Amino acid sequence: MTARHDVQQADVLAICKSCETRQGGLCGALKARQLVELAKASSRHEILAGTELPNDGTYSSLLSGVVKLTRNLSDGRQQIVGFYFAPDFLGRPFEAKRPIKTEALTNVALCSFPRTVIDRMIDETPELGRQLLRHALGELDDARDWMAALGRKTASEKIASFLLMVARNIAASGHPGNSTSFDLPLTRADIADFLGLTIETVSRELSRLRSDGAIRIANKRQISLPSISQLEQRCGD
Repeated sequence: MTARHDVQQADVLAICKSCETRQGGLCGALKARQLVELAKASSRHEILAGTELPNDGTYSSLLSGVVKLTRNLSDGRQQIVGFYFAPDFLGRPFEAKRPIKTEALTNVALCSFPRTVIDRMIDETPELGRQLLRHALGELDDARDWMAALGRKTASEKIASFLLMVARNIAASGHPGNSTSFDLPLTRADIADFLGLTIETVSRELSRLRSDGAIRIANKRQISLPSISQLEQRCGD
């Protein structure tokens, strides 16, 4: 039994050790045997920015990049309703058909699994079911936070809250103290769409935050935060 376990651990190390999303994502709840099985059934692939993600009945772990969720109305209007960041899990058990489209905002890397394999492992591993429940509840909490932000916050507070959300999800590591920087994955038009603002208002509030020293902007998309706590104070929470 011990020798077999050692072989399984070695297989996991060879297949999954380099995956930065393993511990924070779906796979963190699986045992070594299940990781080996899942790795054999999985496929890794990249999707270019601007491409709609296929709805082919699979589950996926987002390894890198940002995905946006949009809701299209019958007259062609579109509303961004959320985002996925690594190591988020794409897909959910018992999913009925929904009018939600997922699209790569940036180039993204996915690790995809057959739905049947994950559904069986959910039955076998209670911790996997709990992890998926935590993921779903986290999405619900985020949606409630944005309901409050969109309904009650000022334009300035909306922009600050949005930047803080992005920073917390994709902020680069290795910056000293409480500072950080990241590439903004959305255009100003996308930000305006998500926050219910005009493009002019988004540009004006970004300029105001920059003038006040709460953010730095380079090349239109590179955002630096001298202090995360300083930006938090602008969110109105």
